[in-house]
Amino acid sequence: MLSVGNRLRLTAEFRSVARSGVRVGRPSLVLHAVSNGELPSKVGFAVSKAVGGAVVRNRVKRQLRHLVRAELTATDPHARIVVRALPKAASENERLAADLHQAWAQLIRKLQKTATIAETQGVIR
Repeated sequence: MLSVGNRLRLTAEFRSVARSGVRVGRPSLVLHAVSNGELPSKVGFAVSKAVGGAVVRNRVKRQLRHLVRAELTATDPHARIVVRALPKAASENERLAADLHQAWAQLIRKLQKTATIAETQGVIR
């Protein structure tokens, strides 16, 4: 289970991460992230009704929280991440884990690349 201190809860936070950060997509999910100076890293989950009924959506969220907890240890401690589940997330459990792992690794690389570019251009975050 993901600790309460590591969860995004406010709509404004979700919106700012999704609109201003980097994005990585896979068939079963999309990850949005932005790196800022706040500790600790926070993760939010968005699972729409397109994924399924309430029972299915809650199952997908529980699976994602469990998978993200393992990935969070290898993450920049200043990241805000939104995990958006797509309809395929409900039907393919093994694919969900593989997609999350691949997308997470790519997302971290993109965050590091944007941080490096910002540092070379003298942009303060």
